[in-house]
Parts: sequence; structure tokens; C-alpha cells
Amino acid sequence: MLMMNIGVVGCGSIARHRHLQEYAAHPEVTITAVCDIVQERAEDLGSVYQAMTYTDFREMFEKEELDAVSVCTPNYLHAPISIAALEAGLHVLCEKPMATSSEEAEAMIEAAKNNRRWLMIAHNQRFVPSHVKARELIDSGSVGKIYSFRTAFGHGGPEGWSADGEDSWFFKKDEAFIGAMGDLGVHKTDLLRYLLGEEFTHVGAFIETSAKDHSTVDDTAVCILKSASGIIGTLAASWSYVSGEDNATVIYAEHAIMHLEDDPVNNLVVQYKDGSVVKYELGGIQTNEGNGQTSTGVIDAFVKALIDDEEPPVSGEEGKRSLEVILAALQADEEKTMVELT
Repeated sequence: MLMMNIGVVGCGSIARHRHLQEYAAHPEVTITAVCDIVQERAEDLGSVYQAMTYTDFREMFEKEELDAVSVCTPNYLHAPISIAALEAGLHVLCEKPMATSSEEAEAMIEAAKNNRRWLMIAHNQRFVPSHVKARELIDSGSVGKIYSFRTAFGHGGPEGWSADGEDSWFFKKDEAFIGAMGDLGVHKTDLLRYLLGEEFTHVGAFIETSAKDHSTVDDTAVCILKSASGIIGTLAASWSYVSGEDNATVIYAEHAIMHLEDDPVNNLVVQYKDGSVVKYELGGIQTNEGNGQTSTGVIDAFVKALIDDEEPPVSGEEGKRSLEVILAALQADEEKTMVELT
């Protein structure tokens, strides 16, 4: 059995509740080291996983014999830390959004290519069983041509989940760069690109900071998207859904309407135009509310790619395309116009 030595940079909630737990459950992974600028956090998780602890990621890269790292830091550090890791000869799994600009994303992709290392972005919605099944149905042609969609991802905000609560970097523009659109909306742009199998060409958006007085980034957004073949739909991303999480998607097609994660039991419901209804109970979607999937599939996919030496399913290029839809939405809102993506 080939054991991969893994390091984690950033010991906040996403590392604690997702990356480290899933690495620990993987039979071919050893959690070798963790790093955080807050020494107590690093030492806390280091003791849990019997890992070496650091407050300087460069020192960790130099001293430890690592195969790969997860980058679980504030958004503005994703690119510089990922690039430093790639240049140190490490494979990288980076949290979303992968960067704060197209230029940063491209620099990450080039660093991976130049150093012959794999770069994966942690978009987990592609691995949700209901989404995988929906993609199968679309690819099979059984639901026919796709006409439209609506998707949403919203909850009460990261203060209920982030390690620093209301003081979290999530709410600080200089560290997060973007709010609910980067935290939640980019997941949905990646999901839609995966489901539809094509790119978006036009983006319009209304983006507001209306629910969080302590925030300098967006907390509520609604976007209008158009794909290359003319599929149109809406995407909502919000930290203002105070009574529960919404992570649902509806696909309107020629022969059926598909409801994804819109029912607490039946994760995919397909209503065909002949009146028949097919319900799939496939297991819950990952959620911060504590009753979702115990494995997002991201870590398993990343480790498999490293062992097989094959491109990860959510490559740097894929992450960049999903990021660029969000960047276009910011531009569309600022300029009060529809933005065309090339």
C-alpha cells in the first residue's frame, strides 16, 4: 500500500471538519504536519492527529517530507501558498475560490505545469450523489434538451461555523476578497458547469451587503446566467437564510423537471411530462448543519489522482473557469450591465 504524506496549511473550521477528518479516514494517507499562524490551533489539531505543528508554511515545506498539502487559508492566501507548495514539489488541494483574480488562478496553473505537480480545487458539489445521478440522466438523453435552471446556496452565514465567529476573515474584504458569492456562489457555478457540460457566456447580477452589519463583503446575490447553447437560469447565493440551509437546484428540460436536494429524503426527484415521477434516495448533501455527508468525496478524489498519477477531476483550469463566472458577476453588478465571457 502506497502511503501519501499530507500537510494542511490553515487549521480553521474547513480543515478541522472536512480535510483532516477525511484524510484521517483514508487508508493510504498519513497526516504528517499541520500549520497555522495561530499556534494554539496548529498544536490542537496536531495533537489530535499526531502531526508535527508549524506556524510558518515555508518551514513546514522545507523540513517535512510531504507529498501534498491542503490549502485551507483565507482566500487572499490561496494563490501564494499554493504556488509556494507547487514550487516546493508538492501536489496541492486548494479550497475555493481558488484565487482572487484570473491572473492569480493562471499563475497557480502555470506553477503546477512547470513543476509537474497536480493542482485540484475543492469543489465538492460534483461528488454529491444526487448531482452525479442527475449528470448521468442528462448525459443519457432521457430528460432531453435542457432549457433552464434555478439554483441556490444559502445559510445564516459563516459566523455560526467559522473558527472566529463574527471576527472571521470571511467578513473582511482585504482577506476574503468576496463574500457569499465566493463562499457559496462559486460552488454553484462549478456545479452548473458540471451538470450542463458547457460554459457560461453571459452573466448579469445584483449583489448586496444587506444582512451583515459587521461585513465589508457581499452577503446576498442573485445572478442571471446564459450558457453557450442558450440555456438560461438564475443562481442565488446568500448568508441571509436565517432559518435553515438551502442547497437546491432545479433543472427544466424537454422531457422532465429535475429537483436536486429539494427534498430532505428524496435527494433527486424527476417529474416526467407524462406524469410519472421517479424518486431517488441517495444520501444527504454535505452541510454545515451537522446532518449531511461524512465524506464529501473531495479527499478521496484527490488522493486517487495522486496515486494513479492522473489529472484530478476538478483541475486548476476547471477551478479558474468557475471563478471567472463569479468575477464576471462582480463586474456585472458594478457596471450595471451584462458581462460577456470569452
